[in-house]
Amino acid sequence: MAPEPRANPMLFGHDGAAEALAAGARSGRLAHAWLVTGQPGVGKATLAWRFARWLLAGMPRDAEGEVPLQLPESDPVFRRVSASGHPDVLLLAPAQEAGKRRIIKVDEAREARRFLSLTAAEGGWRIVIMDEVEAMEAPAANTILKTLEEPPPRTVLLLVTAAPGRLLPTIRSRCRRLDLAPLSTEIMRKALGFLAPGADAAALTPLANGSPGRALALAEGEGVELARLARAALQALPQSGAAEAHALADRIAGRDAAGFAPFFDALTRELQAALRDAARGQPAPPWLALRPLPAWVEAASSLRRQVDEAERLSLDRRQAVLVALDTLRRG
Repeated sequence: MAPEPRANPMLFGHDGAAEALAAGARSGRLAHAWLVTGQPGVGKATLAWRFARWLLAGMPRDAEGEVPLQLPESDPVFRRVSASGHPDVLLLAPAQEAGKRRIIKVDEAREARRFLSLTAAEGGWRIVIMDEVEAMEAPAANTILKTLEEPPPRTVLLLVTAAPGRLLPTIRSRCRRLDLAPLSTEIMRKALGFLAPGADAAALTPLANGSPGRALALAEGEGVELARLARAALQALPQSGAAEAHALADRIAGRDAAGFAPFFDALTRELQAALRDAARGQPAPPWLALRPLPAWVEAASSLRRQVDEAERLSLDRRQAVLVALDTLRRG
């Protein structure tokens, strides 16, 4: 089991982003708000917590050859932050409520604003980490915007998101942005060796698209097999027809309900990864050329709506897979 980001002592990759944070702090002109972006599971929250610990510990100098922002697990600040016991750092994240959309509520945003207005309990910085910040409801976003417009001295907001486009442009414009790229194959295997020593890194790495978090999710249950099925379904799009669609629907529907949503998650991730590569000018899979990129974006959104509806209404899983594959074929 991988440690929670607030207690994770390791950072794999992202040295450039860590160095940017350190340089900003040491310059005496640290930006009051940072927007940390990247695909799910790539290490955004881990970096945010690593920076928070380091800043609260007084910005200790890194030893030669050490990963930036390093703080030993034995350090009192590390222990207190990892145990949620430090008075100068606050986490806001959407709460999980059964049957409800995960959101950050306005009352929570107001608490963050009040927290930042107080004097640091230990004479240093006050830090708010907002994870999945795209889940703010509109009044919460407006409250955070007010804080960004008039930040109290010696305060930092670290906004963590995999969907920066869902934030208000005025929020994005008031933050310094750090984009975390997918990890290389070499770093992925090193990360999995630490986070999941017993996992099959050779099988997981090509399916995880540079995200250790996704690799760990795939390692559970039938994740690897479902991801392979999703990738194969997309790769076969130019030639596949009704017979192939029915065969795949039978395979997915034949599993228990726990395999249904992960298959759609894998399908959506493959789509999103291909779209990111295309947007960055990197090689894209042949099936992406079947239609314009905006049509694929809409197809990904449609897939998400379909699986949510199928689970909420207990619809036939086989038919849901057929509808999804038809959506991909037709655009």
